[in-house]
Amino acid sequence: MSQARISRIGQVKVYTGKCFRVFVNEKGWKAFVSSAIIAIIISWVAGSDMFVEPGATRSGAFALICACIWMGVFNSIRSVCRERDIVKREHRTGLHISSYITARMLYELAICFVQANITILVLALIRGVPRSGIILFAYLELFITFFLVIYASDVLGIAVSCVVKTENAAMTAMPFVLIIQLVLCGVIFQLEGAASAIANLTISKWGVNAICSIANVNGMLRSYGQPFNPDFASTAGNISQLWMILMVFSVLYGAIGAIILKLTIDKDKR
Repeated sequence: MSQARISRIGQVKVYTGKCFRVFVNEKGWKAFVSSAIIAIIISWVAGSDMFVEPGATRSGAFALICACIWMGVFNSIRSVCRERDIVKREHRTGLHISSYITARMLYELAICFVQANITILVLALIRGVPRSGIILFAYLELFITFFLVIYASDVLGIAVSCVVKTENAAMTAMPFVLIIQLVLCGVIFQLEGAASAIANLTISKWGVNAICSIANVNGMLRSYGQPFNPDFASTAGNISQLWMILMVFSVLYGAIGAIILKLTIDKDKR
């Protein structure tokens, strides 16, 4: 193994440890309290028809995915720009941007894992979840979906934080990021043409489809005499594809963030 490779791995370890120390010192656990409150509110208002009636299930899935996206983006959208001066200084002394972003993503992975556990636990306690899933138990499949959506959104937040240079700019950008995800999901509005194509680039669309597939919305539609929706197919192939798309989003956003930060950090004249 080359010295450069060892150096990168060492930097990942150092910066991952730093992220967790900051979490402890700044009482980052408060984010988990916010996650629990959001999950409680969403689970409560979802209604007793969720996982029973197709419209209510789709609406509930949309609300849950909105909450997951908010959690993820809010976790990280200020993370890089807040440390931009430090990253710039340390990059000039040998810090690899890829190591820094990897460390940040590993740290956020742990945070998102806890938030997904909180979300599914609250949902199961307040509203309940289907017993049977597609591949695994529905509880585990919903947990995986929540985790992948939160994490993809979190890494999207990292990418945005690599683009903007200040925390104020990050918080200004956040509503636009959320609006794009929510409006182009395809639940609120019927999308056609270019809008439908752009919707394929949103995390929200695939997250809602995953929940509806796990909940067997097509079975509900059939009982109500409504047409089958191929996006909600309760098959191993479909749910695996949906999860894979969410994983690809996470990798893609991480790569975009690293590239943009590497190209811009030394040009920052502040």
